[in-house]
Parts: sequence; structure tokens; C-alpha cells
Amino acid sequence: MLETNQEPVWLTIFRLLRWHKPEGRLILMIPALWAVCLAAAGKPPLPLVGVIILGTLATSAAGCVVNDLWDRDIDPEVERTRDRPLAARTLSIKVGIGVGIIALFCAAVIAFYLNPLSFWLSVAAVPVILLYPGAKRVFPIPQLVLSIAWGFAVLISWSAVTQNISQPTWLLWGATLLWTLGFDTVYAMSDREDDRRIGVNSSALFFGDYAPLAIGIFFLGTIICLAWLGVSIHLHLAFWITLAIASVGWIWQFLRLRQPDLPLPAYGEMFRQNVWLGFILLAGMILGSF
Repeated sequence: MLETNQEPVWLTIFRLLRWHKPEGRLILMIPALWAVCLAAAGKPPLPLVGVIILGTLATSAAGCVVNDLWDRDIDPEVERTRDRPLAARTLSIKVGIGVGIIALFCAAVIAFYLNPLSFWLSVAAVPVILLYPGAKRVFPIPQLVLSIAWGFAVLISWSAVTQNISQPTWLLWGATLLWTLGFDTVYAMSDREDDRRIGVNSSALFFGDYAPLAIGIFFLGTIICLAWLGVSIHLHLAFWITLAIASVGWIWQFLRLRQPDLPLPAYGEMFRQNVWLGFILLAGMILGSF
């Protein structure tokens, strides 16, 4: 039953798309910007950058709607998600489906700007985006599926510049995969009790008491992949300075996660810190390319 909604419909849709929480949109945009800037040696065509930004926004919007449609009966049982429009029944399923179709259509229109390889990589990403929310029901580490979806942002953006995929592309893809596994496992740690009670999977539950160690390993792998990438494409000092800053940030997060009885808001804080670390690295990648 649809609940009475006191706010304008457009604002409810705004919340459905999570545009009131920009960190979740930005953290998908970051690997795409990493890729387009590195592939273009720090000088990407501005129209292509605009396409990449709009594409990540449309894709992220579609992903949020698909996720909430899948989880509309689960989200009310989770403290963090019970106020989402579809969970709170302040928006109908029909409207949710309509908004999701529009977002996917926008992403498709933007993809037509890309070269054939990037376009078909965009097509290949769609099933991963659509099926990710269901992964938590059948797969013990659903965050890995999300990480693969995030990895497409690298493949699509890099190939949009070079029209091919090379070893550096895969190094950046690996870094993105591991980074996403790290920060999304941090994010999942705040939902552990609710997820365990409901009976859905997450990497935080899978790794259990070893979750902080697993996150530390993921972040270490990210550092190694980025360092290998920096050597292979001869990035200069600015990149190494920002990689050192990011490494300190990830080490600090690992040490903090090992503390007992960490308050729940701390996990969200660390997730948001990864957005800043991602942009710091982006600055280093651009400056270090010259």
C-alpha cells in the first residue's frame, strides 16, 4: 500500500536516485575519470570527459533504482535503508520502474557517443548492474559483483580514448576492483546485524572477524596495482605523492577498523573518506602525467 507522501514527487524521485547523497555517485565517477585521464596522458578531450561524467551519473541512477526495486521488501528491515522511497512505500513500483527505464535510456543515448568497443563494453555492463542486487541472496561475497560493475567504468573510459585495452588498463581495473571491495566491505560492516537477521549475504559477514584484515589486504592490493601502473606508464612525482597520501589514509582506516566496538557512523565516515582519497589520486594522475 502506498503511504501518503508529504514531499513533492520530484523530491522523492531525487531521493530514489540518491542524489541527496553525492558521495555514492562520485565514487563511481572516480575510476572512470582515472581511466580517461590516464589513457589520454592527463589531457583528455573535454567533450569526452563530459560524456563520462554524464554516463556515470545515469548509470549510477539506474543502479540505485534497480537495487531499490530488488530490495523493496528487505530495506524496511534495515535501519540504514528503511526510509528509501520504495521501502517506505512513498513511491509506487510503477514509478520506480519508469524512472529506472528513463535512467537506462539516458545511459544508452550517452553510450552511442562512444566508439564501438566502449559501446559494447557498456552493453556488457548492463547485466551486471541489473543482477548485482540479487547477488546478496545467492552469492557469499556480493560486493565482488559490485566491484566488477565498477571495473567496467575503467574499461569503458580507457577504451573510449585509446580504442583498445592494454596492460595498464588491466592494472587500473585491478586497482579499482580491489579498492571497491575494500570500501564497500567497510560500508557493509554497518549493516552486519541487520543482514544476519534478514539472511542476506555480504562480504562483511563472509569474512566475519577477519573483515578488517580482508579490507587491509584489498587496500594493499590497490596500492600495489596503482604503483605498478605508475611505473609502467612512467607517472611522475605528483602521482607518487598522492599515492603515498592515499596509502596513509587506507592504513589509518585499517587500524581504526581493528578497534573493538567502533560506532556505526564511523563506517560511513570511512566510506566518504575514500571519495576524497580517490579525488586526491585523480589530481596526482593528471599532474603526474606531464
